[in-house]
Amino acid sequence: HRIIPFIFFISLFYQIAQYEFKNELLIYWTNGLLLIEFINIVVFYSLAIFIFQIILGGFVSPFSQSEARSKLRGSSVDFFPSLIKEGRFIDTVSNLTIFIKSQDEDKTYNNIFLKEDINNNSVSSQTIYAQKGILINEKNNRYFKLFNGEIINNEKGKITNIKFESINFNLEKYKSKSTTYPKIQESQSRILYKCIVFYFKIKSENFEHEYLNCNKGSINEILQEFLKRFYKPIFIPLIALISSLLIIKAKENSNYRLYKNFLFLMVFSIIVISEISLRYVSGDGMGLWFFIFFPISLFFLIYLSLLTIFNKKI
Repeated sequence: HRIIPFIFFISLFYQIAQYEFKNELLIYWTNGLLLIEFINIVVFYSLAIFIFQIILGGFVSPFSQSEARSKLRGSSVDFFPSLIKEGRFIDTVSNLTIFIKSQDEDKTYNNIFLKEDINNNSVSSQTIYAQKGILINEKNNRYFKLFNGEIINNEKGKITNIKFESINFNLEKYKSKSTTYPKIQESQSRILYKCIVFYFKIKSENFEHEYLNCNKGSINEILQEFLKRFYKPIFIPLIALISSLLIIKAKENSNYRLYKNFLFLMVFSIIVISEISLRYVSGDGMGLWFFIFFPISLFFLIYLSLLTIFNKKI
């Protein structure tokens, strides 16, 4: 969504500048092609990029991301060992902090600290220290086998110590903090559309679809994602139109370099505005109307101005 408009702008702007620098535009003018016809051709081809980005961002990208996430959720690969790093506190597992001082070549861990939060506010906790430990997976049962250590229980300020020679610390109840459920960016476009329509028709109710909860708290993010997929590409024809204004001035003009830099900064600013304004889109704010009408209004304002200028010259 960000890189395609930027690459299209740089490529088009550079190519038109090169045409002018090498006097290749003269071939068009000497063969009777009007400036407005050249601009129409550029805008026409920008519509192809516009449609391509809608297909890619609205359908292909969400589908591929969702499929990748589904493969990850259904994978039998054990990612837990890769989360453990020597000499670092690891809290990627909910309600559990792990510290491993070192690991031997036989995958034995040394000087292990485990801190388990019994409840969410950490009033009660359990800390385990062990000199040695082994991570074991047996028939979907994952646990730490710990040797020579001590268990410290903190029950609302009351502390008890228990020493052990060997215990098994079950890890099955812990889940990674990494996202395994589909994000809004991975949701199908038709689901986002249903959510938006449902919300604006019946704001007092919630629309739920498996993992997507459409309500007042999530509608802004869902609306932004939908507009990013299907409306934000409208900036591409605007970028093409402004870039094609390079042909109005010839390189022999004393102000050509200043004019070219002005157009470059103008298009670059529009790309930045498209990014920033999207973040301020909300279901009940002016940001939505600005994001919708700004590119269309500016496009027709520039295009109609060009028609007026060219008609006067004719």
